[in-house]
Amino acid sequence: MFASAKSITQVVLSLALLPLAAHAASIKRAATTCNGHSELCDRSYGNITFVGAHDSYAVSSTSLAANQDYNVTQQLKDGIRMLQMQTHNQSGTIQLCHTSCDLFNGGTLENYLQSVKSWMDNNTDDVVSLLIVNSYDNFPPSAYDTVFKSVGLDTLAYSPPSANLTESEWPTLGSMINNGTRLVVFLTTQADYEAIPYLIDEFTNIWETAYDVTTTTFNCDVNRTNGNPNEQMYLINHFLDSSIAGILYPDKSAASQTNGVNGTGSLGQQVATCASEYDRNPNFMLVDFYEYGNGSVFEVAATANGVTYSPTSPIATPITGSGGSSSSSGAWGGYQITGAHFAAMMAMSMGMLLGALTVV
Repeated sequence: MFASAKSITQVVLSLALLPLAAHAASIKRAATTCNGHSELCDRSYGNITFVGAHDSYAVSSTSLAANQDYNVTQQLKDGIRMLQMQTHNQSGTIQLCHTSCDLFNGGTLENYLQSVKSWMDNNTDDVVSLLIVNSYDNFPPSAYDTVFKSVGLDTLAYSPPSANLTESEWPTLGSMINNGTRLVVFLTTQADYEAIPYLIDEFTNIWETAYDVTTTTFNCDVNRTNGNPNEQMYLINHFLDSSIAGILYPDKSAASQTNGVNGTGSLGQQVATCASEYDRNPNFMLVDFYEYGNGSVFEVAATANGVTYSPTSPIATPITGSGGSSSSSGAWGGYQITGAHFAAMMAMSMGMLLGALTVV
């Protein structure tokens, strides 16, 4: 049987269209808006200032050990683009706890990352960074890789071409978005580039200013690094602490001023000081209770990035702790301190005989 003219035509057209289909499949998506601004698409990741949530998992409006009022989904919605967390080993599970799981337990890393994955799936024009403080129990990279794979974030994670990049060697936000590698993961300890390349060693790529600051004098001195500060990105720890019985806790009562655009002890003041000292803006700014200041932390970042902060909807409203007290609890600076909190704090304070202990 001879093929009909119609079927021959269909075969010819199909063959003719194959190169076009292959070309279309090879065309990558071109980002036009990156982290909310078209101006940032052609900017290197290492030449952008990001607002970060210090202890982003430690969420409570009443706990003394909390650093944030709103969960990670709301943080991301409002503009937080670096999420810092602290991991602890609880019966073999990677748990997000604050200094001690008895003091504050923020749940499992897996549950936390599921929220991050859900948000990123719905917001494909944003690059997000994670900073994992691994120094308490020093999990191996493979333990994190297992969790990231179970959630599906390993495929979104950026793997650099080498273990260490200078601040000028990072790719542009646009290219990271186009390539689908929109998540940057830093690990404070145990990173192994050869084993898990997307888990990036923090201190050979980033230097930090001091934390545990208890006065409004936030300096820009290099506090921690394992590299050359002149070539690394840098992070400023801009959160103010107070002290109870020698144990530091977040000073929420001063958060609006600490997060402010200007004034003594403000975020804006420290950024300006560091930019003047190093001739470049900080890459990351870690803050507590980011919503205090009604968006001021994002305004500071926008100014540093040379763009305008104009949110499409208002950010979350500051939450003040409840008052009231009982025979087993008391209130400090808007926090409700329960008997359990107090007992945990006192147990922890015993450790001060062996060295300083802080809630950071």
